[in-house]
Amino acid sequence: MNGNTMTNISCTAALLALALSAPALAQDAQFTNIVRLTNREVALRFMAPAGAHYRIDTSTNLSGATNDRWSSMVILQSLGVNQHTDAAAPFASARFYRAEQLTGSNILTGDNLTTTNGDIVFHPVNHASFVMSWNGKWIYNDPVGGAAPYAAFPRADLILVSHSHSDHYSASTLSALRATNGLIIVPQAVYNQGDFAALRPYSQVLAYNASTNVIGVNVLAVAGYNGNHAFGINNCYVTTIGGKRIFTSGDTGDTPEIRALTNIDVAFVCMNLPFTLNWIAATNMIRAMRPKVVYPFHYRDSGNTYTNPPLFKQMLGTDPGVEVRLRNWY
Repeated sequence: MNGNTMTNISCTAALLALALSAPALAQDAQFTNIVRLTNREVALRFMAPAGAHYRIDTSTNLSGATNDRWSSMVILQSLGVNQHTDAAAPFASARFYRAEQLTGSNILTGDNLTTTNGDIVFHPVNHASFVMSWNGKWIYNDPVGGAAPYAAFPRADLILVSHSHSDHYSASTLSALRATNGLIIVPQAVYNQGDFAALRPYSQVLAYNASTNVIGVNVLAVAGYNGNHAFGINNCYVTTIGGKRIFTSGDTGDTPEIRALTNIDVAFVCMNLPFTLNWIAATNMIRAMRPKVVYPFHYRDSGNTYTNPPLFKQMLGTDPGVEVRLRNWY
């Protein structure tokens, strides 16, 4: 990790440039614009040499021990001129930013979540599929599409499969992506699939309310169902990593089991018509469970239309204290 460059914005001040702690790096990498938007989010413009990896950190208060001041926000591979929107800014009275260059191999780009034991990085792949990295471990959610979409990532130490529909489950993809000692967690209905037979020795079935511990991670299965997905078919999961609780929905409606979840740090919530949640149902469910951060995903409808994530974000608003992150899933 190399030096850093830093800047700050507050609700009452426009721009305030702080002293650069690493002038050598600042010659090549710097924030060139930082703007409070009308919705109170902050748009960052960051210039850095193309191809290099940088992590942008945030702080709300620079007093105290150095290691306690900063939380990782995002890792990006520079395009030269880079844009990022800080959707957490409306919930803080002040925000400080710094950028640090990262070096090494297997650097995953994406949003960061600081835990008690290292950072989790979330990287969208497509539709319901994403990758998480944590302390050198790789966790895949509902991978499909063969090995090609995952060619840049190490093989999976843990794979979560929600149910057997083809946009969430592919036995050939699982075979291609599982690391030598990797574990696949599935509901019983996936375990019973004929093409899953060769993977059964490397899998574990979780029924609703059952949990397991693997690679330092706790995984709890939660009931997810609706008119298109019968009770018992689809597993939602709450994955606890370094004290942080991450909810993944698979395909579900607005169920009382999901509403009853507490202390969720990050939620990935399905939205598509007519199969899962529309933006109204998704808004009501998130208002009930109140995760700290929510990602609407799985929002491609039947055909080439999309359920509207920006409308979901607008309807949810900021009063529940939930940060909505809109990312490119397609």
